[in-house]
Amino acid sequence: MIAATNNKGKLKEIKDIFNDYEIYSLKDKGIDIDVTEDSNTFFGNAKKKAMSIYNIAKESVIADDSGLCIDALNGFPGVMTHRFLGEDATDEERNTYLINEVSKCNSRNAKVVCVIVYYDGNNIISSEGVIEGKISTERRGSNGFGFDEIFELPNGKTLAELTPSEKNKLSARFLALKDLRKKLENM
Repeated sequence: MIAATNNKGKLKEIKDIFNDYEIYSLKDKGIDIDVTEDSNTFFGNAKKKAMSIYNIAKESVIADDSGLCIDALNGFPGVMTHRFLGEDATDEERNTYLINEVSKCNSRNAKVVCVIVYYDGNNIISSEGVIEGKISTERRGSNGFGFDEIFELPNGKTLAELTPSEKNKLSARFLALKDLRKKLENM
Protein backbone atom coordinates (compact mmCIF):
# COMPACT_ATOMS: atom_id res chain seq x y z
CA MET A 1 0.00 0.00 0.00
CA ILE A 2 1.25 3.48 -0.85
CA ALA A 3 1.05 6.27 1.69
CA ALA A 4 0.57 9.47 -0.30
CA THR A 5 3.34 11.31 1.54
CA ASN A 6 7.05 11.84 1.75
CA ASN A 7 6.78 13.32 5.25
CA LYS A 8 8.92 11.06 7.45
CA GLY A 9 6.84 11.71 10.57
CA LYS A 10 3.57 10.84 8.83
CA LEU A 11 5.14 7.78 7.23
CA LYS A 12 6.39 6.49 10.58
CA GLU A 13 2.97 6.98 12.14
CA ILE A 14 1.32 5.09 9.28
CA LYS A 15 3.86 2.26 9.44
CA ASP A 16 3.39 1.98 13.22
CA ILE A 17 -0.38 1.50 12.86
CA PHE A 18 -0.18 -0.67 9.74
CA ASN A 19 2.84 -2.61 11.06
CA ASP A 20 1.91 -5.85 9.28
CA TYR A 21 1.36 -4.16 5.89
CA GLU A 22 3.97 -3.24 3.30
CA ILE A 23 3.80 0.57 3.29
CA TYR A 24 5.63 2.62 0.67
CA SER A 25 6.17 6.37 0.41
CA LEU A 26 5.75 8.26 -2.84
CA LYS A 27 9.55 8.48 -3.05
CA ASP A 28 9.84 4.69 -2.62
CA LYS A 29 7.63 4.32 -5.70
CA GLY A 30 9.39 7.04 -7.70
CA ILE A 31 6.28 9.22 -7.73
CA ASP A 32 6.95 12.95 -7.76
CA ILE A 33 3.60 14.70 -7.84
CA ASP A 34 2.07 17.53 -5.87
CA VAL A 35 -1.69 17.08 -5.99
CA THR A 36 -3.49 20.43 -5.75
CA GLU A 37 -5.72 20.47 -2.69
CA ASP A 38 -8.61 22.53 -4.00
CA SER A 39 -11.60 20.91 -2.32
CA ASN A 40 -13.52 22.67 0.42
CA THR A 41 -13.49 19.50 2.56
CA PHE A 42 -10.78 17.38 4.14
CA PHE A 43 -12.44 14.30 2.60
CA GLY A 44 -12.40 15.86 -0.88
CA ASN A 45 -8.70 16.67 -0.70
CA ALA A 46 -7.74 13.25 0.70
CA LYS A 47 -9.87 11.45 -1.89
CA LYS A 48 -8.35 13.48 -4.73
CA LYS A 49 -4.82 12.66 -3.54
CA ALA A 50 -5.60 8.95 -3.12
CA MET A 51 -7.21 8.65 -6.55
CA SER A 52 -4.48 10.67 -8.27
CA ILE A 53 -1.73 8.47 -6.84
CA TYR A 54 -3.69 5.29 -7.59
CA ASN A 55 -4.07 6.39 -11.23
CA ILE A 56 -0.28 6.60 -11.50
CA ALA A 57 0.76 3.52 -9.50
CA LYS A 58 -2.27 1.21 -9.88
CA GLU A 59 -1.76 0.14 -6.24
CA SER A 60 -3.87 0.77 -3.17
CA VAL A 61 -3.26 4.17 -1.60
CA ILE A 62 -3.98 5.95 1.65
CA ALA A 63 -3.98 9.73 1.66
CA ASP A 64 -4.88 12.28 4.29
CA ASP A 65 -5.82 15.88 4.72
CA SER A 66 -5.91 17.59 8.05
CA GLY A 67 -6.20 21.00 9.57
CA LEU A 68 -6.95 23.24 12.47
CA CYS A 69 -10.54 24.41 12.94
CA ILE A 70 -11.10 27.32 15.34
CA ASP A 71 -14.62 27.63 16.74
CA ALA A 72 -14.67 31.43 17.14
CA LEU A 73 -13.46 31.82 13.53
CA ASN A 74 -16.22 29.57 12.14
CA GLY A 75 -13.83 26.67 11.56
CA PHE A 76 -11.13 28.78 9.93
CA PRO A 77 -8.47 27.99 8.71
CA GLY A 78 -9.79 24.42 8.18
CA VAL A 79 -8.79 22.96 4.81
CA MET A 80 -6.69 26.08 4.22
CA THR A 81 -4.56 25.55 7.35
CA HIS A 82 -1.28 25.36 5.46
CA ARG A 83 -2.15 27.88 2.74
CA PHE A 84 -4.33 30.62 4.27
CA LEU A 85 -1.53 33.21 4.26
CA GLY A 86 -0.15 32.00 0.93
CA GLU A 87 2.13 29.16 -0.07
CA ASP A 88 5.29 30.96 1.06
CA ALA A 89 4.16 31.82 4.61
CA THR A 90 6.07 30.18 7.44
CA ASP A 91 4.58 28.22 10.33
CA GLU A 92 5.67 31.07 12.61
CA GLU A 93 3.79 33.64 10.51
CA ARG A 94 0.63 31.53 10.36
CA ASN A 95 0.71 30.76 14.09
CA THR A 96 1.33 34.38 15.08
CA TYR A 97 -1.57 35.45 12.87
CA LEU A 98 -3.93 32.89 14.44
CA ILE A 99 -2.94 33.80 18.01
CA ASN A 100 -3.63 37.46 17.20
CA GLU A 101 -7.00 36.71 15.58
CA VAL A 102 -8.14 34.47 18.44
CA SER A 103 -7.06 37.05 21.02
CA LYS A 104 -9.94 39.23 19.72
CA CYS A 105 -12.50 36.47 20.39
CA ASN A 106 -14.35 35.23 23.47
CA SER A 107 -13.40 31.59 22.88
CA ARG A 108 -10.08 29.90 22.16
CA ASN A 109 -11.69 26.48 21.49
CA ALA A 110 -10.39 24.59 18.49
CA LYS A 111 -10.03 21.11 17.09
CA VAL A 112 -7.66 19.27 14.83
CA VAL A 113 -9.35 17.18 12.16
CA CYS A 114 -7.68 14.50 10.05
CA VAL A 115 -9.46 12.56 7.31
CA ILE A 116 -7.78 9.57 5.71
CA VAL A 117 -8.99 7.96 2.50
CA TYR A 118 -8.08 4.48 1.26
CA TYR A 119 -8.57 3.79 -2.45
CA ASP A 120 -7.78 0.55 -4.28
CA GLY A 121 -9.35 1.25 -7.67
CA ASN A 122 -12.75 -0.01 -6.51
CA ASN A 123 -13.29 0.82 -2.86
CA ILE A 124 -13.15 4.20 -1.20
CA ILE A 125 -12.98 3.95 2.58
CA SER A 126 -12.59 6.99 4.78
CA SER A 127 -11.96 7.59 8.44
CA GLU A 128 -11.73 10.67 10.60
CA GLY A 129 -9.85 11.56 13.75
CA VAL A 130 -10.57 14.65 15.83
CA ILE A 131 -8.89 16.04 18.93
CA GLU A 132 -10.28 18.95 20.93
CA GLY A 133 -8.28 21.72 22.51
CA LYS A 134 -7.76 25.45 22.28
CA ILE A 135 -5.42 28.00 20.79
CA SER A 136 -2.68 28.97 23.23
CA THR A 137 -1.88 32.60 23.99
CA GLU A 138 1.70 32.14 22.79
CA ARG A 139 3.80 29.70 20.79
CA ARG A 140 5.21 26.96 23.03
CA GLY A 141 7.29 23.86 22.42
CA SER A 142 9.88 22.79 19.90
CA ASN A 143 8.65 19.36 18.82
CA GLY A 144 6.35 19.05 15.86
CA PHE A 145 5.50 21.34 12.98
CA GLY A 146 2.66 23.40 11.58
CA PHE A 147 0.30 24.59 14.30
CA ASP A 148 1.60 22.16 16.96
CA GLU A 149 3.13 25.01 18.98
CA ILE A 150 -0.23 26.82 19.35
CA PHE A 151 -2.68 23.91 19.75
CA GLU A 152 -3.14 23.37 23.48
CA LEU A 153 -4.57 20.11 24.79
CA PRO A 154 -6.88 19.85 27.82
CA ASN A 155 -3.81 18.95 29.93
CA GLY A 156 -2.36 22.42 29.26
CA LYS A 157 0.46 21.28 26.96
CA THR A 158 0.71 22.21 23.30
CA LEU A 159 1.26 19.43 20.78
CA ALA A 160 4.80 20.79 20.33
CA GLU A 161 5.51 20.27 24.06
CA LEU A 162 4.88 16.53 23.73
CA THR A 163 7.48 13.99 22.71
CA PRO A 164 6.90 12.54 19.24
CA SER A 165 5.74 9.23 20.78
CA GLU A 166 3.31 11.03 23.13
CA LYS A 167 1.89 13.03 20.22
CA ASN A 168 1.58 9.98 17.99
CA LYS A 169 -0.56 8.21 20.61
CA LEU A 170 -3.24 10.90 20.64
CA SER A 171 -3.04 12.80 17.36
CA ALA A 172 -6.00 13.16 15.04
CA ARG A 173 -4.01 11.25 12.39
CA PHE A 174 -3.38 8.39 14.84
CA LEU A 175 -7.11 8.19 15.63
CA ALA A 176 -8.04 8.25 11.94
CA LEU A 177 -5.43 5.59 11.10
CA LYS A 178 -6.68 3.29 13.87
CA ASP A 179 -10.25 3.67 12.61
CA LEU A 180 -9.18 3.02 9.00
CA ARG A 181 -7.30 -0.11 9.99
CA LYS A 182 -10.45 -1.49 11.68
CA LYS A 183 -12.52 -0.71 8.58
CA LEU A 184 -10.00 -2.44 6.30
CA GLU A 185 -9.91 -5.50 8.50
CA ASN A 186 -13.71 -5.71 8.28
CA MET A 187 -13.80 -5.19 4.50
